Amino acid sequence: MLQSKGASAVLYIKPELMSQMVAQARAGAPLETCGILGGRQGQALAAYPMANELHSPVRYRADPQELLSAFLDIESRGWEIVGIYHSHPAGPAVPSATDIAEAYYPEAVYIIISLAQQPPSVRGFKIIDGQVGQASIVVLPQEHEGAKDLNVSLVAKR
Repeated sequence: MLQSKGASAVLYIKPELMSQMVAQARAGAPLETCGILGGRQGQALAAYPMANELHSPVRYRADPQELLSAFLDIESRGWEIVGIYHSHPAGPAVPSATDIAEAYYPEAVYIIISLAQQPPSVRGFKIIDGQVGQASIVVLPQEHEGAKDLNVSLVAKR
């Protein structure tokens, strides 16, 4: 479940996870990179980076075996998918027509990392039945009281 402010979703994330997603995007450029975030109650607790099996600078598709492994790990922890992220190495941090058409998880925040400018732009969106809305991504400060309980981790590729 994501926390809502009116009609918009809010995803809470610790700086380490944000840094990991941006580092993955930079390392994979000029190709798009992707992954998912597992967590609970609108808080990202782990990042699951995945290979882009399309090896494309303008599209992504997560490796099916890595995706299955991530789903199983998230389920075993009693979590849910709270975010799906990918990079736009040369484009803006807005969903493309393909991103919108292939948004199959309405409960997740879709995160796009644009490397078209420095520092990279990271934006969140809710995409439900082809409709796109803004989602807030709140990077928690290290000393944030709730952050101590998050136990955020980057899950290594299997």
